[in-house]
Amino acid sequence: MTPRSINRRAALKGLGSISIALPLLEEWCLPALGSTSETSSAAIPVRSFNLFFGLGIPAPLQEEGFDGVLEPLKPLRDKLLIMRHVDQVRCDQSGINAHFDGASGAFTATPPQGEAKAGGASIDQLILRHHYPQGQPAGVAGTVVAGTFFRRSRVSRYVHSYRPDGTVAATMMERPRDLFDRIFGQVGQVSGQDAQQQHLKRSVLDSVVEQYKYYTGGRSPLGASSRSKVADHLDRIREFEQRAFTLHADQTDGPGRPKPSELLHGGLADPGGEGIDITLDALTTEWRLMADLYATAIQMDRVRFGALTFLAAGERIRLSGDYTYMGQKRYTFEDSRKLNASGSQGCSHEWWHQFNEKKDNEALRAHAHMKMRELAYFMQQLDGPDCVEANDKTILENMLLTISTESGDGRHNDVKRELSGVFHAITGANGRFKTGQIADLKSEGLDVYNTMLRGMGVKARLGPTDRESHEVASILA
Repeated sequence: MTPRSINRRAALKGLGSISIALPLLEEWCLPALGSTSETSSAAIPVRSFNLFFGLGIPAPLQEEGFDGVLEPLKPLRDKLLIMRHVDQVRCDQSGINAHFDGASGAFTATPPQGEAKAGGASIDQLILRHHYPQGQPAGVAGTVVAGTFFRRSRVSRYVHSYRPDGTVAATMMERPRDLFDRIFGQVGQVSGQDAQQQHLKRSVLDSVVEQYKYYTGGRSPLGASSRSKVADHLDRIREFEQRAFTLHADQTDGPGRPKPSELLHGGLADPGGEGIDITLDALTTEWRLMADLYATAIQMDRVRFGALTFLAAGERIRLSGDYTYMGQKRYTFEDSRKLNASGSQGCSHEWWHQFNEKKDNEALRAHAHMKMRELAYFMQQLDGPDCVEANDKTILENMLLTISTESGDGRHNDVKRELSGVFHAITGANGRFKTGQIADLKSEGLDVYNTMLRGMGVKARLGPTDRESHEVASILA
């Protein structure tokens, strides 16, 4: 017997501003599933996200492929097109700061307009405006920009989604609590401090108990597998809430008072630009909560466009702790001690400035490998069995995820070397781009980005209107 179809925008709604969307369910896909591949494709929303990591991967290390620092991306290699030899030198035209200039060019391929604006639109925002000219469907949260970072001077060090006029597309969310509330809503009908105080005493799930019982009970319009999926989904929200707010599930009178994040945020995270001490465990624990929340927002179809940052451009942290991969210890981070320096001179970014292709660059390799491990963690949350969509591809395969960074080398004494060979990778965007290979493009970033826009069906182009463009056809499927 075929289960009843329910509204695609169905949601669990409670008091005030709470609106907890249900996960993608088979009942929402019924019109598309029993027909042609064309209708199945029509059920897949257009999505575009920018994933940024700080400091880059020196071009010589990229040549090692998955045998080097890119190793953590190997399990996802069939879902990625890794692009080497991408030139972003035009982004240094203003010459403000190499870290800042390179970061401003990530996803825009244009130099910045001063310290607070990018040089123009980012890829995701042009795709958004083309495919949703009248706005996105009700219930989609709009552009979401989030990340875990500490270097704060100049906005485009850490924000990576921009409108055509170069202004930020959305407010940066750097605290898990704020991202949680953006996705799942806040408790109560009031805003500000009162709402936050209410959140200290109760869960957002308290206000959707009756709806939850309906969707998982005997009178539910959902089939057995969907009822199970809803139950699992609400359990995950509860888990995220506990992690974001330090709630205690065993309390009968509501969750306990949340504790502040263990990490520094705001101005405290970048004291005088001199860097902060941080353990690997503290860094990755908070990052993975942010990654989980962002991935869940995508799975719930609460967000289709935006950007996620793991460490800012020119990041200044003094990292410590054992680094393991696949159950094996690979390295022990002790930045300040190994650099024999304090303050900014003892931070991890110094390994990039000291890069020498004739040396082993052990510390830099460990840092870059760790960053790829954490980016892979986020991508894997969108590539599991619970992320398969109507066309039998995962969300990761269906969306355009553009991965990039600020630098191709890290040494400030040669801008050509520093902003040439900037690492890039993209996903297939539902068959629009080739994946499963490493491509040596030897192309300017502006041409690569404009070819990507063309592949997404977007007529608008980045960069100067009078510049002759060169299509990079090798990336198109």
